[in-house]
Amino acid sequence: MTLAACEVLEKAEVIIGYKTYLELIPDFLAGKEVISSEMMKEVERCRIALTAAESGKNVALVSGGDPGIYAMAGLVYELAKETACTCRIEIIPGLAAINSCAARLGAPLMHDFAAISLSDLLTPWEVIEKRLAAAAAADFVTAIYNPRSKRRTDQIVRAREIFLAHRLPSTPVGIVTAATRDNETIVVTSLEKMLTSEIGMQSTVIIGNSQTYTWNDLMITPRGYRGKYQL
Repeated sequence: MTLAACEVLEKAEVIIGYKTYLELIPDFLAGKEVISSEMMKEVERCRIALTAAESGKNVALVSGGDPGIYAMAGLVYELAKETACTCRIEIIPGLAAINSCAARLGAPLMHDFAAISLSDLLTPWEVIEKRLAAAAAADFVTAIYNPRSKRRTDQIVRAREIFLAHRLPSTPVGIVTAATRDNETIVVTSLEKMLTSEIGMQSTVIIGNSQTYTWNDLMITPRGYRGKYQL
């Protein structure tokens, strides 16, 4: 978390969030009104947060990573618009998985990149597949969110097939699971071999572009300095 996020949690009267996320911040919950719920209850959590804020309470709605990246910020604004909510809303930036995972892998995002979620819960798979193909064809370094779950096992296989149509099998791939947490794992592998590694919902998969290389078990994507300056 950023220091700004810590300060907001300290000042909040009400803290609302997905149960698993709240379990990660027990030191901030003491003496607060805490409202937790299960996965798939995002709309309910946002409505509760807006209602509490409208009543004059200082409310913190907790997201994982950065609230504006695959998280709750957009939904909060959608519901605030729908209900003509007049409370003040502030988005506190955090560290998204793409940031923390890239740092663990070295410097894979030094040139243009894309982020694509393989979850088809809110986005049709046909749309996701088109985005994968476009990113692969354009030679973007690509971070894949929500790569695999117990229910979704084929999407990551198809994503790899799409990238193999545009990248060499030896293209570096980084797989970071539970970045910065106690059960963190880091794997640097290749596009050809990536499916032999364990990949789950806590994993972020970063596929390098045609220039990405590995050194000392790290992924490095050149920014272009060598062609511009004497190195």
